[in-house]
Amino acid sequence: MRFTYHCALRWSDLDAYGHVNNARFLTLYEEARVAMMFVGAREAGVTSFEDGIVVSRHEVDYLRPIDYGDPVRIELWVEDLKPSRFTVCYELFDGDLLASRARSVLVPYDLDKQRPRRMSEAEQSFLKPWLST
Repeated sequence: MRFTYHCALRWSDLDAYGHVNNARFLTLYEEARVAMMFVGAREAGVTSFEDGIVVSRHEVDYLRPIDYGDPVRIELWVEDLKPSRFTVCYELFDGDLLASRARSVLVPYDLDKQRPRRMSEAEQSFLKPWLST
């Protein structure tokens, strides 16, 4: 199962060549991830992700340039789920064309104690349906 997010492009996303800047891809992926883990999780009754999640790694493959225009579609799923970290994978589509693939390793984090924490059962239960097998 994949979480799908449609993200509008902004004029400020473009670089000097008229394409979405490579760094802005991470912003688009972030918007999709926040929609899943904060908005989607909140709707499912899980608000603890909002207490702290940090990115420990990003990996991005740029497959084709994206021009300014219609919103892009980002599909997300969980590739790896461990009590202390999980990996979110993404595919970004411009229309029907796959434009980029990425993955982020995320670590639950206790902002008050300034250290990593373990995921709660509720957090793991929320993520399990998105886990690819």
